[in-house]
Amino acid sequence: MATMNFNTTNSTFRQLFGNGLSYRVPPFQRDYSWTEDEWDDLWQDILGLFEADGESVHYMGYLVLQSADNKRFDIIDGQQRLTTISVMILASLGHLQDLIKNKLDAENNAKRKAQLQNSYIGYLDPVSLVPKSKLELNRHNNRFYQTYLVPLEKLPQRGLNASEHQLRKAFNWFKERVKAQTDVTTDSGRKLAAFIDTLVDKLFFTVITVTDELNAFKVFETLNARGVRLSATDLLKNYLFSVISTQDTHETELKALEERWERIVELLGSESFPEFLRIFWNSRNKLVRKSDLFKTIRKHIPTREAAFELLRNLDNSAGIYAALCDPNDPSWNNDEKIALEQLIMFNVRQPLAMLLSCHSRFYETERASFTRIVKAVAVISFRYNVICNLQTHEQERLYNDIALKVSSGGYIHASEVISALRAVYPDDIQFKAAFGAKELRTTNSRNKKVVRYILFEIERQCSGHDFDFESATYNLEHILPEHPSEAWAHIEESRQDSLIYRIGNITLLETNRNRDLGNGDYSSKRQVYQQSTFQITKAVAEHYESWDEQKIDSRQKQLANLAAGIWKIDFGGQL
Repeated sequence: MATMNFNTTNSTFRQLFGNGLSYRVPPFQRDYSWTEDEWDDLWQDILGLFEADGESVHYMGYLVLQSADNKRFDIIDGQQRLTTISVMILASLGHLQDLIKNKLDAENNAKRKAQLQNSYIGYLDPVSLVPKSKLELNRHNNRFYQTYLVPLEKLPQRGLNASEHQLRKAFNWFKERVKAQTDVTTDSGRKLAAFIDTLVDKLFFTVITVTDELNAFKVFETLNARGVRLSATDLLKNYLFSVISTQDTHETELKALEERWERIVELLGSESFPEFLRIFWNSRNKLVRKSDLFKTIRKHIPTREAAFELLRNLDNSAGIYAALCDPNDPSWNNDEKIALEQLIMFNVRQPLAMLLSCHSRFYETERASFTRIVKAVAVISFRYNVICNLQTHEQERLYNDIALKVSSGGYIHASEVISALRAVYPDDIQFKAAFGAKELRTTNSRNKKVVRYILFEIERQCSGHDFDFESATYNLEHILPEHPSEAWAHIEESRQDSLIYRIGNITLLETNRNRDLGNGDYSSKRQVYQQSTFQITKAVAEHYESWDEQKIDSRQKQLANLAAGIWKIDFGGQL
């Protein structure tokens, strides 16, 4: 069995940087981006450590590092924090340098500056005797960091990229705070050195060290599952660009690739990108689980050519994926818009890989076929996922199989797709049985919206009127109230809770009528139902003189029969 090679420790900043270890932000990791908001948050936390009743330590969160030799580490997650602390220490050294220039305890301050610099910023390599920086930033930031910040040279203001400007601003911002904290006197150098010496022991991290990208990705998955926000997107970018980047790769080529990557991530959002990647991959490859995605991509994308092709295809598909997640995208016709709205309302994402394939195959050349497939998927999602609540892994496997056949040319007609979907279409017997017993707790906002949708569709079938099911003019009315009064004592209290949220116990009512009903008895409610404009609500009053479990069962079975005719696919012809 494969082993998971990683190590977890708690380390202070002194333990991380106060030794011969070195750290590198991978070349294609995102640029430095912290602003004054983050700087001030960190600074206020630091000041709090030095108050009389302050905390003894400040937790800086997780660091994910990658190393093959435990001497040189790539910073997979945590570069913004480590870079900012390093810049803050450099700003402190800048203040010491000013004290030296002003001949304020110059000899001792020169020693302090050299010691702090050697401990936390750079050191003399014992073999080559060449000065080395403990921290190396990415390809867009490292030149500025090494050329100006580390040697404390005068900082240029022109000719800098956006992230270099942020580094310059961070240095000046922290230098002002350090100066205000330690003043400008003969004793300032001692106070500043004591401040830094204490601080590096009070800032601590949970450090996870892994041996390669695959283990790093698994750590990301684990931490994300526990609510810790890390960027698997950055990890994938580092891998792909490291495959692409060789000695022959021209800078303009890398810049064009980065612009393409940033365009994709900006369109989808960094947190949505890994899900898009999995759906894209599953639209043209054998189904892969989220936890195996990085391993699979690394296995299938070993060369520059394969990485280039993947990036091109991702770029081409990102807009389509974004549109599939946005029913209001102008590319959709009304039927497609409605079907995609339903998928979002049902919280169903399993068909997206198949829809991505079908869009590529049918959208431009056979638009009506694509529309038919989207509508069919919405109906299946309602039957399979919402009402029957069946296992999604079987469904996802079928969607993937169809996606593969569409993308490879195995299916060339929409009728073949529709026919294949029959395997995840619950038949009328199964659907009616599940609908007849369905309970949807409308205390949940999603369920509330779904129940409104169901009842308004049934109302439209019965009356021919097309109401706006999201309008605040109408309300859901629980016939047996959510908080039953003594008037409902004829229904056993132990049974009431299981009946209140049955579909058969819920109907539609105008908001102004519903407001006055409260938890009154059925006879008073029945008189109001008779006045309603909703046919399904009038029918309750007309057909039921009393209301109990038997009546709820009876009405729900009638609604199930109607629903089977509304949410239906004719596999022999058109929808």
